[in-house]
Amino acid sequence: MAPTAPTPPPAPAPSALSSSWNDVLLLHARVENALAAALQRRHGIGLSEYRALGHLATSAAGELRMQELADKIGLNQSSVTRLVTRLITAEFTYRDLCPDDKRGVYTVITESGRTRYAEANATYEATLRNVLEEAGQADPRLVPALSALGLLDG
Repeated sequence: MAPTAPTPPPAPAPSALSSSWNDVLLLHARVENALAAALQRRHGIGLSEYRALGHLATSAAGELRMQELADKIGLNQSSVTRLVTRLITAEFTYRDLCPDDKRGVYTVITESGRTRYAEANATYEATLRNVLEEAGQADPRLVPALSALGLLDG
């Protein structure tokens, strides 16, 4: 008779904190996917482009240093460089040198970029509201996460 392999110990059950965090991650993934699809389909821009335009449009001078923009949208330096290149190609932004520090590079939003952001903002807000409402209805596990984030009408 062949020896049987020992039964592995049962995996520990996730804590309430871990379970809640997983629900938040699930909600985040659903929202991000819906937002990205809606923005691409209706406005021809990605979610990162939308967020970059939003930060630029709401900055005091309509410009941000590349590193500031990277920090605000959570990208590394090379990713934000590629992002800004796409925005420049679309004529939504342009680069400008910092007058005080010639090594500093700013990204400046154009009127075309402001217009695209304003148009896309309505889509973003409507999609965000809809996907959050649908998520709570479709998956009851997400209701506590939505409630904790203040996203459900009380």
